[in-house]
Amino acid sequence: MIRSADCFRIFEQSVADYHRINDVDQPFHNPYKEESFEALCYLKNWIDTVQWHLEDIVRDPQIDPVKGLELKRRIDRSNQHRTDVVEQMDDHFISHFTGITPKPEARLNSETPAWLLDRMSILILKIWHMHEQTLRTDVDTDHIVKCTQKLATLEEQKSDMAGCFDELLEDVGKGTRRIKVYRQMKMYNDTSLNPILYKTKS
Repeated sequence: MIRSADCFRIFEQSVADYHRINDVDQPFHNPYKEESFEALCYLKNWIDTVQWHLEDIVRDPQIDPVKGLELKRRIDRSNQHRTDVVEQMDDHFISHFTGITPKPEARLNSETPAWLLDRMSILILKIWHMHEQTLRTDVDTDHIVKCTQKLATLEEQKSDMAGCFDELLEDVGKGTRRIKVYRQMKMYNDTSLNPILYKTKS
């Protein structure tokens, strides 16, 4: 079973690969074997990384409104893709733990392993960009100090999340904790649930 260190390494690789070109429209090449869990981790972080930069671009106060709307819809599609990939990752964990029968006293964990990985992937992006802030030469010392302190907090969160992820998988494997997967029910993308969409459709 994959460990937090492996996931963080893949997330960091994806972020570094993206920043070699640093363009939201650059081609995507997954270095991992197709349909492997590692490939899903890399794809997940790549989606997050592209979306991170789209979110920066769309906040430009001088952006053309038409371009801004196009970007917001692209971000919406990205969010759906992100959710789909997380659910694929959870399918992997469900399959892995199929033969495990939780003990009667096993406590239910509110967050699945894949949704914890979702937070871990975004955390790596925060660390990358906060570290970038500590290297700026166009800001005052106070900015550098504050960003350095924030970076230390993010690194602490990384350590905490690593332990939580590994312990969760260990506990589920021993049957002392159990997980349930609730598929995301995003209503705004569903033409039968979003009133703006189904009223327009009719």
